Amino acid sequence: MAAMTQPLRSSTDTPLAEPSAPEPEAPKHDAFGVYIHVPFCASRCGYCDFNTYTPTEVDTSHATYLDALEKELELAATQKLPKADTVFIGGGTPSLLGADGLGRILTAIKNTIGINPNAEITTESNPESTSPEYFEGLLRHGFTRVSLGMQSASTPVLRVLDRRHTPGRATQAAREAHAAGFAHINLDMIYGTPTETDDDVRATLDAVLDTPVDHVSAYSLIVEDGTAMARKIRRGELPEPDEDTYATRYELIADALEKNGFDWYEVSNWAKPGGECRHNLLYWTGGNWWGAGPGAHSTINHTRFRNVKRPERYAAMLAGGTLPIAETEELTADILHFEDIMLGLRLKQGVPSGWVNGDVDKHVRNGLLAKGERIAVTDKGRLLIDGIITDLLASEDAE
Repeated sequence: MAAMTQPLRSSTDTPLAEPSAPEPEAPKHDAFGVYIHVPFCASRCGYCDFNTYTPTEVDTSHATYLDALEKELELAATQKLPKADTVFIGGGTPSLLGADGLGRILTAIKNTIGINPNAEITTESNPESTSPEYFEGLLRHGFTRVSLGMQSASTPVLRVLDRRHTPGRATQAAREAHAAGFAHINLDMIYGTPTETDDDVRATLDAVLDTPVDHVSAYSLIVEDGTAMARKIRRGELPEPDEDTYATRYELIADALEKNGFDWYEVSNWAKPGGECRHNLLYWTGGNWWGAGPGAHSTINHTRFRNVKRPERYAAMLAGGTLPIAETEELTADILHFEDIMLGLRLKQGVPSGWVNGDVDKHVRNGLLAKGERIAVTDKGRLLIDGIITDLLASEDAE
């Protein structure tokens, strides 16, 4: 795609197609975020299909990447973007850049797009590439939140996932981050890994609850085509994940967290009061964000676009003064409605009743949805949320 030398069009510049669903009854999320993708990992986890690269796959020169990223942020600033209310650095393994490398990224955002006072500023980190000095450096550079990939406290489960860190390192890193001064710390869990037992999940929860974290994300394992794990399952070397097992493990996790001061605010995310991830809420509530880095996605004024994936191509396009955009999509009213329902019903607050045209009453009768001024999923419905959303949208199409 050619370089964008003019600001992205406002949604008012080109009228959308006639909407097939009611417009939202209240303003959408008005915060603005910046996402930075760091595409480097020391090794590849067997379940991962993210846009990441190891040293054997590409030149993982941090200097080349940071130079290109700074150029993208300079070009992004010409699009007349608002200052960022949230910043999230993900990957990949951002902690491979070290605190000073991540601080350089934050400085580049401040000097180009800008960051509002009291912004939430998060970086993901792999426990194995952190230390007390690393967390102290992050705070010194202005980070306010850190997210650590724990996945499991079981050595056999970590081995199946091809994770390199030892079981206790993630919780130790969480304590180090807290000791350094971080008030907001997340631990990521994965459940449903082949060979995992209920006791493995209980042990992981015990370890999590013995830390000072204020946020926990717990995701069921999704076996993506093309991953090493998918190949092992296809060859019969690992059992295929089971839906009933997912449900049992989710109930274990929800029960333990909710009895220990965490409240769910999105189906896979729990937080203590004030610990919710503002950046992710921006995604889930229809906000705008600029995504920088190889393969990063952006959504600006009903336009979504994706950067080229390969780091070398990304750097080459920016060296030529061109934004590294691979594809662009205009978000029609139908797409926006689909995403409003798909994302909004995963939130505890649900969505305004006027947004949903499908057969809500059926799910209310079955105890899966609650209906009033808003439609929200019940505790029973949380186990079946994907199917509920699919059914609601299908029943709208059938009308």
